[in-house]
Amino acid sequence: MATAPTTPAQGPLTGVRVVELAGIGPGPFAAMLLADLGADVVRVDRPGGPGLGIDPAYDVTNRNKRSVVVDLKDPGGPQCVLALAARADLLIEGYRPGVAERLGVGPEACHARNPKLVYGRMTGWGQDGPLADRAGHDIGYIAVTGTLGMIGGPDQPPPPPANLLGDYAGGSLYLVVGLLAALHHARACGTGQVVDAAIVDGTAHLSAMIHGMLAAGDWQDRRGANLLDGGCPFYGTYETADGRYMAVGALEPRFYDAFTDLLGIDGEVPARHEVARWGELREAVAARFKARTQDEWTAVFEGSDACVAPVLSLREAPHHPHLAARSTFTDHGGITQPAPAPRFSATPATIRSGPARPGADTADVARDWDVPELLPPPSSHLQRKASS
Repeated sequence: MATAPTTPAQGPLTGVRVVELAGIGPGPFAAMLLADLGADVVRVDRPGGPGLGIDPAYDVTNRNKRSVVVDLKDPGGPQCVLALAARADLLIEGYRPGVAERLGVGPEACHARNPKLVYGRMTGWGQDGPLADRAGHDIGYIAVTGTLGMIGGPDQPPPPPANLLGDYAGGSLYLVVGLLAALHHARACGTGQVVDAAIVDGTAHLSAMIHGMLAAGDWQDRRGANLLDGGCPFYGTYETADGRYMAVGALEPRFYDAFTDLLGIDGEVPARHEVARWGELREAVAARFKARTQDEWTAVFEGSDACVAPVLSLREAPHHPHLAARSTFTDHGGITQPAPAPRFSATPATIRSGPARPGADTADVARDWDVPELLPPPSSHLQRKASS
C-alpha cells in the first residue's frame, strides 16, 4: 500500500472550476472524482452540515476540495453562489426539483450570470415524472429499474448492494460523463446547458447488455437462473473451511478446465454444458471448497487462469498483493482510501489534500476566484479606521 506523494501534481482537469452545492451521496462523490482529476472544486456547505453526521475529517468524498459555508436562506446567500457560478465551468446540485430555483440558484439564474456554465442536477428520480418530487434512496431507485431484482439467490430476498450500484455507478459516474460531455460542447460552442442525471436512468442504462440477452432468449427474468447472477455453478461464490469465501468466474471452456483441474474434480462431475445437472455440479464444487481454508485455496489457484479469487473485506483489500503492487489504495492523512482512478500517462491524478472542513477555505476561495461576496463585511470600527 503506497503513501500519497507530498507534492501536488496536475491532473487532466487542471484549470476546470467546479461549484458543488453540498449534499449527500452521489453528488459529493461525483465532485470528488472531478477533484481527483485536478479540477478546483469549491464545496458550498450549509450551516450545520448536510445531514448524515459523518465526521468531516473522515469524509474522503470531500478530499481534494475546498469549502466555504453559505446560508442560502440568508438574503445574501444566493448572491454568493451566483458569484461563484459566474466564474465556474461546472456546477453540481442534488436538491429535489424546484428547490434550487426557490433558493435563487437554479439554472436560469446561474446562466444569466454565466451562459457557458454546465449545470449538473443529481437526483434519484430525475427532474420530471410522477415520482420526481418524492424522497428516495439508492435501494428504491435500483428496485424499480429491475437491477435489484437480479441480485441474490432465487429463494432469498434481494440483498442491497450497499449504495454502489445506484448512487455511485448509476448516479455519480453518469453525472460526471454528462458534465464532461457538456463541458466539451460548451467550450466548442460557447453555450452551457443543464445535465439531468437521474439514478433511475443511469442504473437502467447499466443493464443494457442484460436487456439484449433477455430479448434474445438468453436471460431468464428471475434471480439465480442465469450465467452471471449465481445460477451458473462456475460463476459464483463458495464457502471455505474457515467460513470465508472464494469467488469463481470460470466461464470460458479453457478457464473452466483449469478450474476443475486445480479444484480436483476434473472427470468426476457433469460436463459444464449439462445445464440440467448444474445442481450436481454446484454441490460437488461446494463440497471441495469446504475442504480447505481460503488461504489454502488462494495458494492453489495462484498463478493460474482458473479465474478464482478470495473474497476480501474492506480492511483486507489494500493488502492484496496485486492491489498493493498497483497502489490501488493509498494512505493520506492517516486514512486508508482508494487512490484516484483511472490513471493517466501524462497528467497523473493525486490526492492533494484531505477532506475539506466546512468553511475552512473561505478566504482562499474568495481571493483565488475573486469573489469578495464570500467574505464578511468589515466592522464599522474597521471602516472608520480605513476612512481616517
